Amino acid sequence: MISSKSDTIAVIATANGIGSIGIIRLSGADALDTALKLTKRQTLTPRRATLTKIYSLKDEFLDEAIMLYFKAPASFTGEDVVEFQTHGGFMVARMILADLLNAGARLARAGEFSQRAFLNQKMDLSKANAISALINAKSEGAVKILARQMRGDLGQYVDELRAELVRTLAFVETSIDYADDDLPSDLLAQISELLSQNHAKLSRIVSLSQSRAGLIEGFKIAIIGKPNVGKSSVLNSLLSYERAIVSDEAGTTRDRVEESLNIGTHLVRIIDTAGIRKNAGNVENIGISYSLKAIDEADIILAVFDGSNEADEQDAKILELLKECEKKLFFVINKCDLAQKFTLCLPDEPLKISAKNSTQKLVSVLEGYLNTQDSDEFILNSNVQINACQNAANAIKRALELLDESELELFAYEINSAISNISRITRPFERDEILDEMFSNFCLGK
Repeated sequence: MISSKSDTIAVIATANGIGSIGIIRLSGADALDTALKLTKRQTLTPRRATLTKIYSLKDEFLDEAIMLYFKAPASFTGEDVVEFQTHGGFMVARMILADLLNAGARLARAGEFSQRAFLNQKMDLSKANAISALINAKSEGAVKILARQMRGDLGQYVDELRAELVRTLAFVETSIDYADDDLPSDLLAQISELLSQNHAKLSRIVSLSQSRAGLIEGFKIAIIGKPNVGKSSVLNSLLSYERAIVSDEAGTTRDRVEESLNIGTHLVRIIDTAGIRKNAGNVENIGISYSLKAIDEADIILAVFDGSNEADEQDAKILELLKECEKKLFFVINKCDLAQKFTLCLPDEPLKISAKNSTQKLVSVLEGYLNTQDSDEFILNSNVQINACQNAANAIKRALELLDESELELFAYEINSAISNISRITRPFERDEILDEMFSNFCLGK
């Protein structure tokens, strides 16, 4: 727990700009006393909205605002918390904050309110990460997934898995340290079965989270193709404005152009890349290298071909480049408003459009695909969580191999590693958990 003598922090909790409400929050042992210095009140009733006049430390009237007081430990941070809800704008909230700082509070660091909530056991790390990710959610699906994490679904998943691993470790350490006591004859078989299930759970959530990371981070769509197939026209049509320069001259797009747009309920990042071709100049080659990097980064690839021209070696090169690509691929034949000459056989049925006229058909197909990525299951929302689960799964796999060889000491080391890794998602692992589980299985009087 944070000491009751911890300093009081204050911050403006609303974004910069003009709005109807500006919110200033304080947290700490002296939060109430500090806040009352800007009023002519003696106290506030906990958990009740109070309309009151706000004055500067020089007794100048500043605003009439609503104040809320949350008495520790029944608050977000677990400390005394006071909230001012003032009229919105640039200056009112800043003037109130300045007086609070002069009255003894200090400016909160980024994330410090959530950090105090974690340290005071008001939330675990999975909820803290969910709060951070929710602020930057890129789709309705992401909001639903993160809401489940804030509700505690991920924390419960980790706690259950952690408890099973702790129980397994306790049994094995009992076998090592108390070999003379009676143990179930099929203990090793039970442990092996349980760990196999644990490994399967972790592998599944890692795979699901990696494949649907775009739900949290926002899907990236890369438009690729040789020069002059209409990639920039496709981008401009999707955006409904002229973002990229369109020209018949090859190599017009030399740098990657990125923009965000909404497709259905999803916010996506679309990348227009330099045309990929042979015999390009030095500057254009740099742009092509960016194109190849965009392919690697993207979740979805739009491979665009010019339907009004016959396929050539460069089109074949694009197909060869995408042959081993494991990303979601959409093949697009552009310029379908012109006489069609393109005959190259594509791996999948292409989508035929005219970017000059409309890309609505493409938008509908993309929206349909993105909607299939929505999930009712919770997924991990950061690389830290994914790596923690992957490392835990790897440790369990190594432990199973050691169990088959009856190397119990090394087995225990790997299970410890698995527990430590999975604990990075919620709360640090305490060695006392092993001891509690170990001795709880002894007979009364032992």
